[in-house]
Amino acid sequence: MIDPEIASAVDFSRPPLTLEGIPARRAANRIVTDAELTRGGAVTFTEEDADGVPVLVLRPTGSEGPSVLHVHGGGMVAGTRRSDLHVLAEWVSELGVTLVSPEYRLAPEHPHPAPVRDCYRTLEWMDRNGFGSPVVAGTSAGGGLAAAVALMARDLGGPAIRGQLLMCPMLDDRCETPSSHQFLDGTTWVRSSNLTGWTALLGEARGGPDVSPHAAPARATDLSGLPPTYVDVGSVDVFRDEAVGYASRIWQAGGDAELHVWPGGCHGFDQLAPDALVSRRARATRIAWLRRVLG
Repeated sequence: MIDPEIASAVDFSRPPLTLEGIPARRAANRIVTDAELTRGGAVTFTEEDADGVPVLVLRPTGSEGPSVLHVHGGGMVAGTRRSDLHVLAEWVSELGVTLVSPEYRLAPEHPHPAPVRDCYRTLEWMDRNGFGSPVVAGTSAGGGLAAAVALMARDLGGPAIRGQLLMCPMLDDRCETPSSHQFLDGTTWVRSSNLTGWTALLGEARGGPDVSPHAAPARATDLSGLPPTYVDVGSVDVFRDEAVGYASRIWQAGGDAELHVWPGGCHGFDQLAPDALVSRRARATRIAWLRRVLG
């Protein structure tokens, strides 16, 4: 059941995502303005090139804090480096972090491995350019890509990562968990939308035996050796069970994970209903974890 505050604030009438509907979904994305990014002068931003990947770099005005690599959401098919404003500017102004947001290439025009390669290239660029060891974070598809970047850094002996923060992450192309089958309609990201996103990324390989964990992190058979991890998800989210399962398997591998399942939260609830009590609790809890991990 969706939290009443969220239910009263969110329009659930938007149709599910289809491959044919991707251009319209992209066109409907809200454009984040410069004024919103700067938060009254508290945040300064630049647009830079990370070895061919356009990135947005936000810094607290007059200072330089520990870094976060943030990957935007959008079902693997939509969004820009300015998406997820609730994270981009709030974390910079609240925590004093320097935040880097890459404009990774989108499916289906650019299927796997293009999106995750762009994100990993951004991590390598940060490592060479004095950003220090970042927390890698992301929402929805961005959460899945952030988890994949952490796996790639471990598997390839890449740059050190301080932590990973995975918000309602899109982790499993097989779409066979109970929650994947539970939410067929009546919420913000339903099973058919999820199948569309994964098919755009993987094509006919989706759900088959040969999908890399660097595309779908839930495919990883070994979750040891990962940095401290924060995972959260709403209870009314198609990703609920894969998110819970990912945190559980990190624990089973001897790792450090913090898990929150927010009661009554639909997919993206804290963006869509930011003033709801559960949304405010979710954002505050993430910030507290970040503050602890960043020292």
